[in-house]
Parts: sequence; C-alpha cells; structure tokens
Amino acid sequence: MSDDVILSRIAEALTWTGRYVERADNTGRILDAYLHRMLEDPWRDEDMACRSLYAILGVDAGDERVHMQRVLDQLAFDALSTCSIEGGLGAARLNARSAREAISSEMWECLNSTWHALADQRMAARRTGPYGYLELVRSRAALFFGLADSTMSRDDSWRFVVLGRSLERVDMTVRLLSVRVLDAAHAPDWPTLLSASGADEAYARVYGGFGDSPRVAEFLLLDRDFPRSALHALTTAEECLSALGRPRQDPARRPIGRMRTRLEYLDSQALQDQLPSLLRDLQQSCMTSADGVAERFFPYRGPVEWAQEGA
Repeated sequence: MSDDVILSRIAEALTWTGRYVERADNTGRILDAYLHRMLEDPWRDEDMACRSLYAILGVDAGDERVHMQRVLDQLAFDALSTCSIEGGLGAARLNARSAREAISSEMWECLNSTWHALADQRMAARRTGPYGYLELVRSRAALFFGLADSTMSRDDSWRFVVLGRSLERVDMTVRLLSVRVLDAAHAPDWPTLLSASGADEAYARVYGGFGDSPRVAEFLLLDRDFPRSALHALTTAEECLSALGRPRQDPARRPIGRMRTRLEYLDSQALQDQLPSLLRDLQQSCMTSADGVAERFFPYRGPVEWAQEGA
C-alpha cells in the first residue's frame, strides 16, 4: 500500500470524524430544543412536532402517528444509523481510531470514553428522561472540538477535522431553516429554531431580544461572528481548503467560495424573497463540495480495509 493511499485514508477518516461529531452535537441540540418546547407547551401536537424533527433530519416519518419515544429511539439511541446520535458517535470513534496517529491522545480518549458512557446514559434516559444523555453529547462534542483546537498543530490533519465540521454545520443549519421556510405544516417556531442552533443567547446580544421574527434567518445565515452561521462556517471551510494548497478552480473549493461570496454581499433586505432558493443552493453547494473533497483528497482505488485494534 503506497504512502499517498494511506494519507488519503487518514484524511478521509479525519473529515468524517469531524462531520459525525458535529452531526451528533446538532442532533442533540435539536432534540433538546424540541423536548423543552413541548414541556413548556403541553398542548402542542406531539405528532406534528415529531414529524418536524424527522423533516429536519431527512427521515421518513411514515403514516402512523409518531410519538417522542419513537423519535428518541430512532434519532438518539440507534447505534446502527449514522443519522442518530449514538450511531454518529460510534462512526466518529471508528474513524478516529483509524487515524490515531493524526489526532491527539486526549481527543481519542474523549471520543472513546463518551462512546462507553452512552449505554449507561441511555438506560438512565429511559427512567428519568433524555436530558442527561443529550447534555453529555453536547458537552463532549464541545470538549472534542476544543481539544482539537488546543492540542493539534494547525496542519493538514487539523484542517480536515475542521473542514468536516464546517460542511456538516452548514448542512444542519440549512436543514433547520428549510423546514421553517419551505414546510409550513411541520415548521418549528423561530425561538425553537434558535435554541436548536445554540444561537438564542448570541441572537439576544445582537438584537436585544429573543427571536420571534424572520430576522433569525438573517442571523443564522449572514452573521460574520457567530460560529454556527452559514457564512462563518463557509468561510472556515474555504480557508481550510485554501490552506491545503489546492488551486482556485478546485472542484471542492469553488462551490464553497461562490456561496460564501453570495452570502457576504447579499442585501439583507432581499433575503426573505431569496430565502427558499438560497437554502436549496446552499445545500447543493455543500453536497458538491463534499463530492469534490472526496474526489480530490481521497483518490484511492478499490476498497481498503483497516486492521482495527481491539475495543
């Protein structure tokens, strides 16, 4: 096996580690926001709220009435699906284990200990509610990325982790807004959407109040300073791709750069009229960039299996 293949597999593992941890974090935030909103408003239609959750994460809800326990079983506790929290963290752990030499020991220990703690937290969630489980996921995801920032050199390994996180972050932000804008039947209200994005306090500091208007979309898409905004995440992804030393016409960087420029100079007054098409273009750009990243950086031929160490 040649060195370039080994490096491409490590780069792929690092990118997906970043994506899966970010996906688990965002899914946990979304579930937590919906659960708290349902507690505050017990008259809210549980079936509609659950269908809204499924719509955000692209999961088919089926025709039968949906309840929150089914949502948690499918979107939080399912270890076989990377669309769920547990499955995503399990996939992140496997990818991180495949790239142990490229990440710090503290990052690996964070993911490994989190994975082994999930079983106890899952059992506790069935007795006392899922809030401790979701809090563990959010805090450990923050710890993982904090350790990446504080214990990794700013080399290509770090850039692939951050690139994966940034692409996933844009995708999840777009999914939240798309349900609110494009699917009125299942739409969450603006405060729930802010809370699910971890943006309620940051929004309040900027606008002097809590979100109850379409200005939430402007904040989550165009704010230059909030790290979970689409503009900030796109800028970070573009910086990572640029630092990896690829040409300007690189198929991975080009769609990200176009969307970042479009958001950078978008007239906020025209945002509402352009929002549906803008969200579709953002999601398509992230998919195109992800394909470009795989084509450019992971060009191995045929399947390559890693000899995994023991659990």
